[in-house]
Amino acid sequence: MKKFFSALLAITMLAGALAGCGSPESASSQGKTDASQASEQQASNSKHVTVYSPHPADPLNAGIKEFQEKTGITVDLVAAGTGELLKRVEAESDSPQCDVFWGGGADSLAAYSKYFDKFTPAEMDSIDKQYVSKDGLWTGESPLPMVIMYNKKLVGANDVPKGWGDLIDGKFKGKIAYADPAKSGSSYTILCTMLTAFGKDDGKGWDFIKKFVSNLDGKILGSSGDVYKKVSDGEYSVGLTLEKEAIKYVQAGADVGIIYPSEGTSAVPDGIALVKGCKNKENAETFMNFVLSKECQTMMATDFARRGVRLDTQVPKDLPEMKDVKLLNYDFDWASSQKTQIMEQWKEVVVG
Repeated sequence: MKKFFSALLAITMLAGALAGCGSPESASSQGKTDASQASEQQASNSKHVTVYSPHPADPLNAGIKEFQEKTGITVDLVAAGTGELLKRVEAESDSPQCDVFWGGGADSLAAYSKYFDKFTPAEMDSIDKQYVSKDGLWTGESPLPMVIMYNKKLVGANDVPKGWGDLIDGKFKGKIAYADPAKSGSSYTILCTMLTAFGKDDGKGWDFIKKFVSNLDGKILGSSGDVYKKVSDGEYSVGLTLEKEAIKYVQAGADVGIIYPSEGTSAVPDGIALVKGCKNKENAETFMNFVLSKECQTMMATDFARRGVRLDTQVPKDLPEMKDVKLLNYDFDWASSQKTQIMEQWKEVVVG
């Protein structure tokens, strides 16, 4: 007992000494454990940022290389499909392993917005506001018109589809490359685009999707990256894909063409978001500002035909101005808030 009171007295005297000479910061940190303080110190000194991204390898690696050389911050990358990565963010929400989610349609990101934190771009005045979420939980980084890509060797001039409606023609049965919208953010956007084109509110859109699924003939690809590759290789006659991927094959001289559907298409942007509770927030914000910088956006437009969201960058070579692309009245809020219900109905169509 005597030892106990002696120890207590020593602790009390030490606490008094600290309180007498401590600043507000030292007083506020008294309740923290050594372990938590060490963890915070380690995070503040971190030279790493963890990025989850569904982007294709070439633009992804180029962007990361430039960022690392410019900042000295190491990017720890996890690459997979949009759906898979978003589910991973959800599963890890109690202890986030990701700092930045880079890529995937903004409607898919918006459906998981509760796992993201607010972020305001450093150069907001240079960014087109239509590509910035009102709640600040995601920022568009590249608008993505959806297109129909076709193989010129397999599709004659008279058979080239003019719009989404031509995809239910029997001549394309089993010859349409389309990725699973449960795994691919771009395929989910295409699904919502087709529903919008034919009537998302009166059931006619789903009537079209049933015919479309029947014409897929049981062939649904596991990755959006398979679509443009397999059309170019001649495994499929037509494919539903992103303008930014299809145009690269055109520019490379492949025997493929691009159609902007006559009914209209969508141009939902790829997005970038800050993960809520991430371990390297400062580095994450530095990375996001780099992705949205004129330097990075110009490089992506020049080298990878990716449209930018900045007002001071040019349209990529060989692409039309957005004003010349017929766009549908795409209901972004519906596509993001109703994703669970839309995907359940999609599964019912596919299964039954």
